[in-house]
Order: sequence, then C-alpha cells, then structure tokens
Amino acid sequence: MEEPLIDIRNVSKVYDSGTVGLKNINLTIKKGEFVVVVGLSGAGKSTLLRTINRMHDVTDGDILIEGKSIIHYKGKELRKLRRKIGMIFQNFNLVKRSSVQRNVLSGRVGYYSTLKSVLGLFSKEDKQKAVDALKQVKMADKIYSRADELSGGQQQRVAIARALMQDPKIMLADEPIASLDPLTTKAVMDELKELNRKLGITVIVNLHSVPLAMQYADRIVGLRAGQLVYDKPIEEVQEADFDSIYEGAAKQNE
Repeated sequence: MEEPLIDIRNVSKVYDSGTVGLKNINLTIKKGEFVVVVGLSGAGKSTLLRTINRMHDVTDGDILIEGKSIIHYKGKELRKLRRKIGMIFQNFNLVKRSSVQRNVLSGRVGYYSTLKSVLGLFSKEDKQKAVDALKQVKMADKIYSRADELSGGQQQRVAIARALMQDPKIMLADEPIASLDPLTTKAVMDELKELNRKLGITVIVNLHSVPLAMQYADRIVGLRAGQLVYDKPIEEVQEADFDSIYEGAAKQNE
C-alpha cells in the first residue's frame, strides 16, 4: 500500500488553559486528496490544521509527513517543513499597505536569509514565479495594486498565490470562504480544486457549509469536541450524516 502523505497517530492537544483541542485523533491522508473537515465552531478543526504545520505543538501522539515524524522539528528542519505546507487563513493575513507582488513574494521568504527577505532582495526568477502564481489565480492584472484596494475574494486569491510560491505539497485552508459572498466563494473553492487536480497538491479545508463540502470534497472528516467522529469518501457520504455530526455536538453542549 502507498504510504500516507500525512499520518496522524493518537494525537491530543490540551491548551495551557486546560481546554482540550484534540483528543486521540487517528487520521491518514493520501497524496492528492481533497479533504473537507466539518464540525461546529470549537470542534477542533483549526487546531487539527495547525498541528499539521506545527503552528501548534501536540500534547501527545505523533504526526508523520512523508513517513517522518515532525513533532520535534525546530529551526532549519521546521522551516523546511513549512516550505512544503501552504496555509490559507479566513482573514487573508495580507500586509494591507504592501503591493500584491510583495505579498505574493513573501511566500518565498523560507528560501531566503532574513536580511534578504526584509530588504526585498528577491531573485528575477522568483519575481517571475510570482507573476505565474498570480496568473494561476487570475490576479496578474492586480500585481502592482495595494492589497487594501482589493475585494475580499481578490485578497483570498492573492493569499492562495502567496501559498503557491512555497511549491507546497500540502495546502491547508482554515475557513477560507467564511467572510466571502456566494459568487466569490465559488471562485475561491474552484481555485483550490484546480490546484488539487492540476498540480496534485493535497488540500485540507475546514468548512461550515454542508453543500460546499458535498460539492468539492473527495473525502469528508467530521470532528466533535476534539474527537474524530466521521471519516468517509464522498461517494459514501449522505447529507443526513451531517446531522449526526452536528446534533451529537449540540447534545454534548446541553
């Protein structure tokens, strides 16, 4: 059998406050999958994504990427790991006063010294790479615009282009369409699906929308109160299954 790209083994995360973020999660994700993670707010969706790129350390368990444990990575090893894991946030995380070009080039800082990245000393090749990434998300015409001149959907597509600059094998998207209108939501989700199909990038997306999960996922994972309660390929998923994920969570909170 093909080795999983991501292998999460008995992972728990307890915050300093005592809040349980994840509880004994076992999950494997294959190369090239488009996985949608669903669950109520506070179910552990963001925590799960942030353990994969080590924005959060785990309390117990192990996480392997391409067969190698990542939980003790520091310094150079951690920087190398994060090069191959793109992250897209709900609030875009762009530098609003900087140009689109500079925001996209910032996705390349993991390949430069701190001094060169601060001074913006990017190579001619990487500047062309930024143009190509913006073309990929249909934003090349905005390359010299300031980020704060763009609509929410345009900002999110710039954020996707920034993540593409890393040459990622994995793309993590944490509620990437939560603040977008329906038309823009479709454009952003279509972009993520195209990256998955065209470039073979493994995509893991946190979503609240059941219809979008059904439309875009190859596989749906459900979390409830930090626990994995659902994991099925899309061809086996029924809409009623979502009721059990969300209703079960509601009952736990009563």
